[in-house]
Amino acid sequence: MKKTLPQFALLTLSLAVLTACGTAPSAGPEAAMAAPAASKTAAAAPKLIVFLVVDGLPMRQVLSYRDQLQPDGFKRFLERGAWFANAHYGHGHTVTAAGHATMLTGAYPERTGIISNEWRDAKSFEQVYNTGDTAYQYIEHRTEPLAGTSPRNLRAETVGDVLRSVQPESKVIAVSGKDRGAILPAGHKGTAYMYMSEDGQFASSTYYMPSHPQWVKAFNAAKPADAFFGKTWAPLLPEAAYARSVPDSQPWQSNAGNGNKLPAVLGAKMDGPGPRFYGNILPSPYGDELTLAFARAAIEGEQLGADAKTDILSVSLSSHDYVNHAFGPESRLSHDHFLHLDRYLQGFFKYLDEKVGAGNYVAVLTADHGFADTPAWAKSQGRDAELLNPALLQATVNEGLVKKFGEGRWVVGFSAAGVLFDHKQIAARGLQPAEVYAEAKRLMLQVNGVLAVFTPDQLLSRDESTPYLKAMRKAWHPEVSAPVQFVIKPNWLFSSRPGGSSHGTPHAYDTHVPILAWGPQWVGRGEVTQAVEVVDIAPSLAQMLHVKAPAQAQGKPLPWPQAVK
Repeated sequence: MKKTLPQFALLTLSLAVLTACGTAPSAGPEAAMAAPAASKTAAAAPKLIVFLVVDGLPMRQVLSYRDQLQPDGFKRFLERGAWFANAHYGHGHTVTAAGHATMLTGAYPERTGIISNEWRDAKSFEQVYNTGDTAYQYIEHRTEPLAGTSPRNLRAETVGDVLRSVQPESKVIAVSGKDRGAILPAGHKGTAYMYMSEDGQFASSTYYMPSHPQWVKAFNAAKPADAFFGKTWAPLLPEAAYARSVPDSQPWQSNAGNGNKLPAVLGAKMDGPGPRFYGNILPSPYGDELTLAFARAAIEGEQLGADAKTDILSVSLSSHDYVNHAFGPESRLSHDHFLHLDRYLQGFFKYLDEKVGAGNYVAVLTADHGFADTPAWAKSQGRDAELLNPALLQATVNEGLVKKFGEGRWVVGFSAAGVLFDHKQIAARGLQPAEVYAEAKRLMLQVNGVLAVFTPDQLLSRDESTPYLKAMRKAWHPEVSAPVQFVIKPNWLFSSRPGGSSHGTPHAYDTHVPILAWGPQWVGRGEVTQAVEVVDIAPSLAQMLHVKAPAQAQGKPLPWPQAVK
């Protein structure tokens, strides 16, 4: 399950909504699958790499609304850039932290150690947060237990780490509405800034610096988030344009926060800006607007892309994930949020063209995971879709293990996509763990909603043919993960919470994400239908920067279309 953390931030100096002009009809993409051209490999590195992440954006949404896109938002990638129609995550537990750790390391969770957003220590059963580190605190902000403050748990280097090792003058800045969305792409040698929902500011942690630079202080002092108090999130298009989406106010859509119907007024029934209002900015288009505004402030304040030493700016836009969790990707609210995001990107690209120069930077966009449709909606469409209650599954397995091995709490709980066992009890009964794992697997497979279960012997094997095993192996770190891993049925959610939707499986709706790029002299132009994976991004960027790929990288350079000179 997703954890909402107190790290979300505000807008920069100018808070103008990044809008652009009318919709243009979509032209057919150019198909190309050529290997990288020699001239592209030899091209000088760009001055700036802009790495964009849209949290929780399945590729199907990018293409479903293509006819309603602005001329120079997502269409910049689809019509004048390179894009991969068949890009997937290779690991099976598809969640925010695991995805953000994979993107710029080029490594699966089996190597990064970031197996989920949070997990439990397999021996002590204590909670672990992916970027938690009590040795550091947020600068000038309250630091809650388990808050994300450093990349200590990330066991792999990023492209930015490699770049700064050979070229320390290069800057690597990461910005996000979530701590994990900033800290993990920033790696060990970059700098991360995240949104603080207590006051609408962006903050870093003492892992990176003792105090904020002046440009951050100026941004926060302007209180740009306050400008959204009383602002209305209204549909961008006429009602008929949303006929392909599920209408608002469905019983399975969350009615908390800003409500589940457009138009919605931010701060409605509140006296003024406060923590609840600042938190409600995130599940609206304005969370992304704030994040991009801070990204512009970072470009100005750090002079990114201003000299010959390549810089990296990672911007993880968190709002789409919150919207999809609350309302489902099939909803009109998600549809409209995507269209807002398209306009924001158009404005951001215009700014980059003017500030950095259109021929001086590369933009790459991906997502940390896809999304399932809400089970209630899927069920109404005739699909087998339900909730698998974790407490019920645990009780069922424990009951069966008691019958087999005697009284005791054999299953302690769940950690990421795995099952935790009381190994002290197993040893005290003189049992081998493998015996208990095998029986637990048998019992779990009898529960409706469980599709596959894998024991450590299977996860450590070289079996490449058993369905889902390879994906779950890549999601399993033997020192971090629970011993037994499982997969739920398609369209089901492992949750007891009614309403909304989620992700976290090896099914295509969760693994199929965009990989879009623009920077014609480096990435070429056209659609690529060849299957690729998100782990391929890091070695591709390393090649572009003329540095070695990150040490733990498991991907290979992307098959860019022919470079455009």
